[in-house]
Amino acid sequence: MKHKLLYICLFLTSFTFAQQPQVKAAIDTTNIRIGEQFQYKISVNETENVIIPALENLKGLEVVDSLKIDTIENKLVKKYILTGFDSGAFYIPRQQIFIRNQAYLTDSLLVNVATVPIDTTKVKKFPIKGIKGEPYQFDDFKQYLWWIVVGVVIIALLLYFFVFKKKKEAIEEVFVPALAPYEEAMLKLDELDKKLLWQNNQVKKYYSELTDIIRSYIERELHIPALESTTDELINVLKDFNDIDSIDTSKEIIDKLKGLLQESDLVKFAKSKPLAHEIEEDRKDAKLIIDNLKPKKQVEEDEVE
Repeated sequence: MKHKLLYICLFLTSFTFAQQPQVKAAIDTTNIRIGEQFQYKISVNETENVIIPALENLKGLEVVDSLKIDTIENKLVKKYILTGFDSGAFYIPRQQIFIRNQAYLTDSLLVNVATVPIDTTKVKKFPIKGIKGEPYQFDDFKQYLWWIVVGVVIIALLLYFFVFKKKKEAIEEVFVPALAPYEEAMLKLDELDKKLLWQNNQVKKYYSELTDIIRSYIERELHIPALESTTDELINVLKDFNDIDSIDTSKEIIDKLKGLLQESDLVKFAKSKPLAHEIEEDRKDAKLIIDNLKPKKQVEEDEVE
C-alpha cells in the first residue's frame, strides 16, 4: 500500500511540473564573423495569453529581421535574425516573457564575433591615381550670385502684386476648442493603453504618464497646481478642500489617489516593480479617481439639469 501511495505522489508531482510554463532561448551558432547573420529563437510551451516583447538591451549586436510568431506542436516560437559589426564577445541578455500576466525570464546567451583575416599577398593592387582637380570655391560663383538675388526679388514682387495683393478672400483661422478636462483625461488614458508601455518593460514611463494625466485633470478641473506639488502636498490640499465641502469626492477616493501616487513614486525613484495585476488595478483606480473627483459647483449644476 505504501508503494502505491508513493507512485501516486510521484505521478502527481511529475504532472504538476509538466504543466508549468517553460520559456527557452537558443541560437544556431555561438561564433560568427563580422557581418554574418545567425538565428535567435524564443520558444514557449504555451499558446494563449503570451506576450513576447521586442528584443532590447542588445550591446554589440543588431536585429536584422523579426519573424512572425509560429505555433509548432502546441508551442509558440519567435525567431529573430541577428548580426554583429564589432568584434568581441557579446551577451544576448535575459528577455522577459509574459504568460498569463506572469513574467518569465530566458537564459542569457554568449555570441563571439570574430574579425575576417585579410591575406595581403592576394590583395589586388591598383595604379596611382591622377591628380585631382581643385574643388570649386565660393568666389567662382560670386559673379552669378547678384543676378540670382535680383531674379528672386523680381519674382517676389510679381507674386506680391499679381497674386497676393489681388486675393480678397480672407483666410479664417480655424479655432479648435480645447477639450473639457474630463474628456481630455479619458482620451489620454485610452492613448496610454494603446502604447503598451508596461507590457514592454517600460513600467517607470507608464506610471509617470498615468499620474501626469491625473494631475493634469486635477489642475484643470479643480484649479490646484497639482503638477508642481508633491504627493503629500496634493493630498493635504484635497483633504482641506473636502473638509470645507468645496469639492465632491470621498475619503476613499482621496486615499486611492494617495496610494496610486505613492506607488508611482516607488516605481520612479525606488525602482519598484509591481506585478501585472497590480498595474491593471492602478489603471482602474485612475479612472475611478477622475470619475469621482469634481468641483462642488459642477455637481450641483448636473443635479439641477
